Amino acid sequence: MNYYAIQVKTRCENKFIKLLKNLHPEITLPLYFPQRRLDIRKQGKLKPSLSGVFPGYVFIEAESDDEIINYQWEFRRTEGFYRFLKSNQDITALNGQDLELVLHFINNTGAVAGSSKVYFDENSRIVVVEGPLTGLEGRIIKVDKRKRRAKVSLDLYNDSFSIDLAFEVIGSLEFEKQRAR
Repeated sequence: MNYYAIQVKTRCENKFIKLLKNLHPEITLPLYFPQRRLDIRKQGKLKPSLSGVFPGYVFIEAESDDEIINYQWEFRRTEGFYRFLKSNQDITALNGQDLELVLHFINNTGAVAGSSKVYFDENSRIVVVEGPLTGLEGRIIKVDKRKRRAKVSLDLYNDSFSIDLAFEVIGSLEFEKQRAR
């Protein structure tokens, strides 16, 4: 399988997917918009919030370039569409680290990336046990224990950006050692 990225209007990704499926039911290609769930504190109350892992990008799964090329005008005519990546003239499948990163969020987290389970070792470094942060430990650039968030640096098509992912602390290293006995 190949995966392709299209840039769409930010915060209108789900609207774009629904509109495309309604206007062009002949397009049966799977479309993905990986999202993350965070609890936002406003006026002392926690409110759940959903936002995109890759804001402004929708990913398409296809067997070959020909499938994308056959439907490119349907995608381009849908409201909110900006461009295919690399460009509209050079539609390129994701590969290498870009593909690994996108597949991490599509396959491992399901539709929505929730909280990861973590603990902190004796040097106060975060250790991920399970969840969306698994495999991204080397990309963590900041940890906010109070807000229970880890800021992660992501790269897509040579563009670097950072996002916050939620975590919950399940204990300390000592707790994990005792549990292992």
